[in-house]
Amino acid sequence: MKISRPNAQEPTPEELQELEKLKGMIEQAIEDGKLTGSEFESIKDAIAADKKVTLEELQLVRKLIDDKIESGELERIWD
Repeated sequence: MKISRPNAQEPTPEELQELEKLKGMIEQAIEDGKLTGSEFESIKDAIAADKKVTLEELQLVRKLIDDKIESGELERIWD
């Protein structure tokens, strides 16, 4: 399914910088092949810090966390 966002704007340089920080944070959290509840909470807090959640942030979480959990590359640890 194709999702259309006709009013979407390209991320600002500041938003791109925040996305890179978020990506680094996620990569560090999952480098051992496990994601703990506290690591996931820290990631969610980082996303919510600016009081908005962007599509790009959600796509990053889906790509780096959800897809890897689904494929078995990443284990979710409930602590």
